[in-house]
Amino acid sequence: MSARSEMRVPVWHYDGQSGVRQARELVVAAQGFFLSGAGGETGPFAFADLIPHGRTDGYPQYGLRKMPGWRIGFTDAPPAELAGLLPGKRGYGRLIDKVGLWPAVGVFVALSAVILWLLVTTPPMLVRMIPQSIEKQWGAAMIGDFGGRTCTAATGTAALAKLAGRLGARDMDVRVVDVPIVNAVTLPGGHIMLFSGLLDEAESPDEIAGILAHEMGHVRNRDVLESLVRQLGLSMVLAGADGSVGGYTNALLSASYSRATEARADGFALDRLHAVAIPTAATAGFFRRLAKVEMSLGGAGALLGYMSSHPLSAERMRLFEQGARPGTTASLDANEWTALRGICSQRAAAKERGFQF
Repeated sequence: MSARSEMRVPVWHYDGQSGVRQARELVVAAQGFFLSGAGGETGPFAFADLIPHGRTDGYPQYGLRKMPGWRIGFTDAPPAELAGLLPGKRGYGRLIDKVGLWPAVGVFVALSAVILWLLVTTPPMLVRMIPQSIEKQWGAAMIGDFGGRTCTAATGTAALAKLAGRLGARDMDVRVVDVPIVNAVTLPGGHIMLFSGLLDEAESPDEIAGILAHEMGHVRNRDVLESLVRQLGLSMVLAGADGSVGGYTNALLSASYSRATEARADGFALDRLHAVAIPTAATAGFFRRLAKVEMSLGGAGALLGYMSSHPLSAERMRLFEQGARPGTTASLDANEWTALRGICSQRAAAKERGFQF
């Protein structure tokens, strides 16, 4: 690099240390250049290490790789011989500049689509690789979040055991927890929680039977574990996306697959009710009441259908209405139903009203 040419081009220069703008001459050497001036000569520097930094007063300026604050700038247009040695304008990065922006965007979108497709479709296979013993340990740990709210009144517990037994859930942990929310949840490992708010709002034990059968479907299909695996993967991949884009994409993909999962659990529930001859009309009635709430939302109800993790209640109502069959008997008698609704009577009222999951 030491062989000099006759080409000397005036530049301004910051050395990255003094903060003083210096007048220099760029002296072209065999494969690079030196900077020469009153303070002596520095270099050699490689043209390949120059980093374009836009223009000042219409003329290009450059930084130097691994030299923060180092700058040179031209005070006139560089001679053609020198311009051919200077690095061109950097666009989006070496690889993108090489293949072009839009082809690079196309490749990125295609790869992203493949990755998202794998994340949303492979969890069922991954779940089968997780031993059920591990799943039970996770579920047992999550039960602790309910803070000892399990209701244990003797007659109510007996009624719940009878209902669970008739539906075929003897191998599952079915319990009522003192939470004033109209809901039920399934945890990994076969743990099903019926909230006391659900019992308060239910009009018959057959409504509870339908909901319990639905949760049993989640247990049999290991839906909760599958959802956790899918959500973990989506969160990791979309974490690098813009906050809103990543969040909306995650929500839409999760909701789409969750609706399919919920529909499959409804199908399981309908089959289970048929198998043990429990009326399905009561479950249809439960969803009819929920559908009225959704209808009261007006246009927002349609949007809810796309964003919700569950199918719309009207669709679920029709499923259980059309599934009605003769020859059924109530899941519990009147006394057992009264006992089940009073299963939390021996607990003090939950102190944390509005407790949410």
